[in-house]
Amino acid sequence: MPRSAMRGASAITERTQMTRITRREMLTEMIGAGMVLRFSSLASPALVQAAEARAVMSPALKEFTGYRPSSDDEALLDELQNATIQFFWEQASPTTGLVKDRSRADGSDTRDVASVAATGFGLTALCIADQRGYIPTDKLRERVLTTLRYLRDMWTQHGFYYHFININNGQRAIKSEVSSIDTALLLAGVLSCRAHFADDEIHNVATQIVDRVDWPWMLDGDKTLSHGWRPEGGFIKWHWDSYSELMVMYLLGIGSATHALSPESWDAWFRPTFEYEDLKYVGSFAPIFVHQYSHAWFDFRNKQDKYTDYFANSVIATQAHRLFNIDLSSQFKDYGDDLWGISSSDSVRGYVVWGGPPKMGPIDGSVVPGAVAGSLPFMPEHTLKVLWNMRQKYDQHGWRRYGFVDCFNPRTGWYDQDVIAINVGISLLMAENLRTGFVWDTFMKNDDARRAMDLVGFKSTEQAQQTRFPRPTEK
Repeated sequence: MPRSAMRGASAITERTQMTRITRREMLTEMIGAGMVLRFSSLASPALVQAAEARAVMSPALKEFTGYRPSSDDEALLDELQNATIQFFWEQASPTTGLVKDRSRADGSDTRDVASVAATGFGLTALCIADQRGYIPTDKLRERVLTTLRYLRDMWTQHGFYYHFININNGQRAIKSEVSSIDTALLLAGVLSCRAHFADDEIHNVATQIVDRVDWPWMLDGDKTLSHGWRPEGGFIKWHWDSYSELMVMYLLGIGSATHALSPESWDAWFRPTFEYEDLKYVGSFAPIFVHQYSHAWFDFRNKQDKYTDYFANSVIATQAHRLFNIDLSSQFKDYGDDLWGISSSDSVRGYVVWGGPPKMGPIDGSVVPGAVAGSLPFMPEHTLKVLWNMRQKYDQHGWRRYGFVDCFNPRTGWYDQDVIAINVGISLLMAENLRTGFVWDTFMKNDDARRAMDLVGFKSTEQAQQTRFPRPTEK
């Protein structure tokens, strides 16, 4: 790594320790520090294993009709979901319903920092727990009502919540920002509960929370949404202006029944084209989670707008990520067809933003189970193969009370002692979507979701292919 990048990494680590900065700010600063390399630097000679992996992949994508896991796969996924739901049940305050941002993997945690994104995943987890009968419905309904009532009464800025809050009193934590994307992830959970539970109070309180969000305010006079707002300095200078996990946020804003964004905001952000080997897709200089989060709730299967088919796009991006990892096996011999997947996570050096392609962050041979589980609907057979390998080969230290630890390094024998809520959450939701499509089916019952997709011009893939559309916008 160049010395300038090393200085940048050191500064970022120091600032992270002093005050919690957003994951997006960390990503932006890493890019500015030169910690993202050009694609050309990744062009290593093809390994035999990589060649075999490419041989089974076709650039042509078949329509997603729903992969049916085997009975053994179902048992593995059930074990994973049961463990992760236990996290969202135990590591949420029974008084406020707010969910911790992270926890010790064995459950012995005394920290008090929650996050609104974690709470959004947690609310959706309660729907899954009810659907699967993991927890009695009356207890789940009570927890949902506790959470929604507390969220309704919490302080917000134009309906937007602070990113990190105290789990016991809802107060701002670690000088965090009022976050646009984290509020959106919270709202996705709120809407999931509104659609799933047949309860008038849940429906009414959820609607109050969703309808008070003033989406145009977060534009700050621009065409794209700001990353957030701080009382010390106002709006954050960075905007959501290029493809990332932003789709859930823009669609919720456009579909709002009270303070809607113009459908034109959907066209205001760039859709850069990336390429790795012979795979082309809309992407960004960011980890694999950007291709997962919006897909946890919005059902993009067999649909596309005038730019692309986003579900198929995430399939291709996942294929590229898998090949990228396999190509790195020349440096890290543990990487291969049965062990891959890196995303924003803990590491032996602390929390890091890493991924690829293109290569970003101090990749050291670690693997992140949530990076793989979060892609389950996109590449079921390949992701299940990796999860089986992780579960069987690394279960002694890699699997704890809440399922897989957040990250581990098979090369050095380092295992994280924590789980992170959003990584646990995306694993849970995407496992359920692979198995039954339940989260998709439930969330899409909301008028807000359906209205948004109609307003921005989503059509069935077959209809869209009959129309001549422009190429994705490139910055």
